[in-house]
Amino acid sequence: MRLPGFRYRAPRTIEDAAAWLAEQPADSMLLAGGTDLLPNMKRRQQTPSTIIGLSGIGALAEIRNGDGLTIGAGVTLSNLVADPRIRTSYAGLWQAAAQVATPHLRNMGTIGGNVCLDTRCTYYDQNYEWRKSIDFCMKRDGKTCWVATSSPKCLAVSSTDTAPMLQALDASVTLVSAGGARVLPIADLFANDGMHYLTRQRDEILASIAVPALDGWRSAYWKLRRRGAFDFPVASAAVAARLDGRRVVDARIVLGAVSSRPLSADRAVAQLLGQELTDDLIASAGAAAAEIAKPMDNTDFELVWRKKMVRALVSAALHEIRGDDMRARRLQLARQEMLSMPASTSAAR
Repeated sequence: MRLPGFRYRAPRTIEDAAAWLAEQPADSMLLAGGTDLLPNMKRRQQTPSTIIGLSGIGALAEIRNGDGLTIGAGVTLSNLVADPRIRTSYAGLWQAAAQVATPHLRNMGTIGGNVCLDTRCTYYDQNYEWRKSIDFCMKRDGKTCWVATSSPKCLAVSSTDTAPMLQALDASVTLVSAGGARVLPIADLFANDGMHYLTRQRDEILASIAVPALDGWRSAYWKLRRRGAFDFPVASAAVAARLDGRRVVDARIVLGAVSSRPLSADRAVAQLLGQELTDDLIASAGAAAAEIAKPMDNTDFELVWRKKMVRALVSAALHEIRGDDMRARRLQLARQEMLSMPASTSAAR
């Protein structure tokens, strides 16, 4: 498959990028690592006439200290994983980024690109000829959602790994346009619509992600996929909690890949607050989280089993946060060791 024709522009500052984007916002797209956009263009899912490349903007590739960390949207996933500040202070984010795709793709893919990852669907992620043979789908060129033909909106799935974890870490994002900048909680960046899944306006650029200092918090990210590498999540659990001994003082649980946006499992969190993190409570919270998961039959594995696995993923993350040795289970599910720090210190946190 070949790329369609397009004009390429390479700004050196985010101000220039925003100004150029404002010229033709409806027919321009942003390119960071290109690991999602370029394959989509080859399949004619996205056909912008202009691409604005962001790789030459050095400020987007920085991680800065402050009240927490400010992560430039152009930081590659490999550089994020390699940063000791991420691994020691934001273990769940480290785990999420480390499980995206393969090392080669993480070398190119960026945190901003993964946060803004296009939603996915069995009926959408095919070549042009395949999609044309079924009369296309609602997400591109058609009028019907082939997952649920009576649905008034697209049900394509959010498959980003980092966004659920960043939401659980209470991150915020800065969006820049020619008219200025605005900051919003990362949860507000997403909408539950497979076509219009971002609230980012077409003339805005995701410039940075701010993660607050989370002293006393622990976090974990668990992901279900068919293969141990490369695959997108078909269910995931991002959990962050602040403990006093084994009593839960505060917590956030966010589910990924079971809807068109990351989902906050507020009822599960309510069960945890003020309680000792016992095995029974962990099982109950996992079950409560699974109640809101409504996976559709538009990605890998049976949807009923994926829903059941949400319970297992949330429970595993809570066990890990409690300090349990989850290495064997993690290796079984993820096919790779995902310890945020050496085992001798992990259980003592």
